[in-house]
Amino acid sequence: MKKIIFLFSTVLLVANTNAQDKYFTKTGKISFDATVPKSPENIVAVNKATTMVLDTKTGEMQFVVQMKGFEFERALMQEHFNENYVETTKFPKAEFKGGIQNNEKIVYTKDGSYATHVKGKLTMHGVTNDVETDGKITVSGGKISTSASFSALFADYNIIIPSVVGDKVAKSVKINVECALEALKKN
Repeated sequence: MKKIIFLFSTVLLVANTNAQDKYFTKTGKISFDATVPKSPENIVAVNKATTMVLDTKTGEMQFVVQMKGFEFERALMQEHFNENYVETTKFPKAEFKGGIQNNEKIVYTKDGSYATHVKGKLTMHGVTNDVETDGKITVSGGKISTSASFSALFADYNIIIPSVVGDKVAKSVKINVECALEALKKN
């Protein structure tokens, strides 16, 4: 009986340890800016319902964003974005899978700010490309926050901007990612 209790306790301890290696959010924020310099219109949108998972043990990370969740200042911009540019009915989500290349330098149990280098694959509009950027992880009171910025060319993802508005929308979009993560708890 003692062996069974010991085995059961060990399994629970391992399960909890593994759970503490994984952090997640369903309320991450991704914003983008495709504003042309000196343009009277800002082409800016925000999505505050990004799902992200980070395995602190391996540095592997993944995020998924529903493209229809991007909100613009003007409803007409949002409509054009969803129907004409990223075709959210056909391509409802964007996804990044990759990892922190210098994960061994981050002390997830110690409060502080850590520079990161992230590398992976971004799939958007049915096209997958390599993405590499620097970012930051902040550990504070057992919670982890991540942030990173990178640029992407619309053409690299087969997103066509009509020539009628070509001078109002940048060819490259700046993307910002900010996620506050919490430990994934197993039930």
